[in-house]
Amino acid sequence: MAQHNPLSVHADPLASKKEAWSGRFSEPMAEFVLRYTASVNFDKRMAEADIAGSVAHAKMLAKCGIISKEDLNDIERGMRQILQEIKENRFEWKLELEDVHLNIEARLTELVGDAGKRLHTGRSRNDQVALDIRLYLRNEIDQIMDLLSHLQKSLLTVAEKNIDTIMPGYTHMQVAQPVTLGHHCLAYAEMFERDRERLADCRKRVNRSPLGAAALAGTTYPIDREYTAELLGFEGVTQNSLDSVSDRDFAIEFCSCASLIMIHISRMSEELIYWMNTNFAYIMLPDRFTTGSSIMPQKKNPDVPEAARGKSGRVVGHLMGLLMLMKGQPLAYNKDNQEDKEPLFDTIDTVKDTLRAFIEMIPGIQVNKARMREAVMLGYPTATDFADYLVRKGLPFRDAHEAVGCAVRLASEKGCGLHDLTLEELREFSDKVGEDVYDSLTLEGSIASRNHTGGTAPSQVAKQVGIWKERLKNRAHK
Repeated sequence: MAQHNPLSVHADPLASKKEAWSGRFSEPMAEFVLRYTASVNFDKRMAEADIAGSVAHAKMLAKCGIISKEDLNDIERGMRQILQEIKENRFEWKLELEDVHLNIEARLTELVGDAGKRLHTGRSRNDQVALDIRLYLRNEIDQIMDLLSHLQKSLLTVAEKNIDTIMPGYTHMQVAQPVTLGHHCLAYAEMFERDRERLADCRKRVNRSPLGAAALAGTTYPIDREYTAELLGFEGVTQNSLDSVSDRDFAIEFCSCASLIMIHISRMSEELIYWMNTNFAYIMLPDRFTTGSSIMPQKKNPDVPEAARGKSGRVVGHLMGLLMLMKGQPLAYNKDNQEDKEPLFDTIDTVKDTLRAFIEMIPGIQVNKARMREAVMLGYPTATDFADYLVRKGLPFRDAHEAVGCAVRLASEKGCGLHDLTLEELREFSDKVGEDVYDSLTLEGSIASRNHTGGTAPSQVAKQVGIWKERLKNRAHK
């Protein structure tokens, strides 16, 4: 007896189903092929965008005399009902209808009859899906930009509490110079501000309407593309029909912006993981953002930063996937482009979830100020200040650098800090050393002396906190 092959593309044809494009074909699509090529399971999240685009298209068709006012009224009525069904989770999504577009169109036709069949006049699924992605992504960009502002506010909360909290500043992961924790937090605020600026710029290229390009060459109907663009809040229309349906640069650009956001999150995560380590013990994360061990009862693991560090690779991977997706495609639309949605959607979800987690986690960080101060002193952090002191006394910088290096070696041999060396010991390295040298060797003196725009002096950090407060306040009121 012959065995059924579950991988056969001819297995279990859907003989009772009729696709919207089936007129040209003599047999129905095989069930396996349908499952392989259908996108409704993931593109249904664009339903609201699809409905908004269809209603705008119908209004344009009516305005141009292509469909009747009665048809438009029926279409709008049907779409309102469909939107309500989707919001109430009553809409029946059917795999055999392939995608979000045909599912909604089929239901519309059930509700309003021939008016639903006329909706697709003058457009193709090619320009329809390009439109939906842009509408959907535009809204998501706005949400992510808002989340970035909230994360900056969380960082500002910590910065304001730690304007003069001294901690080690590192280069090569070695103690370099003292900085303040407030200054350190504001460094990330600057990174996320660049991320917002990039997204705002990316949004301009997302915000162009491809509707009217139809399958690839435009349409013979007397449409008004500018009218639909205006109805949907676009800044303009795309200018070439071939490019309109095949362009996914905007999705790649967004994923590039998203990758940089996640890279910045990952850098912050790396530091939080180090700082929570008992060998550093600079901070403690709130319990609700950590986990324990199934075998070691003393453990408190920084799972959220670790997960975010891992998810950054996932988002960067999606960017690479989209680049590879597009690199070999000839004009115009190809089925390959269906593969743009899952990486794009997952990127959006991952970035939003990660930002939400950090927005809540950051303000709850407990800072161990004493441990940070203790750690600063381990690496002769005021050595550069000592060299600058000697330069101000008239010693060439290279000579000052050598003299201080010798002083550090002596302090290292004695197991003490530079500030612990006696005046006589310090004068062995330069006769320009006076009693005022100790002002340059204190941590407070070191950070206070960096009193310029962008410096770590508490007065400058306080100034920057004020600037950020005003910026975020104004942004919230827009």
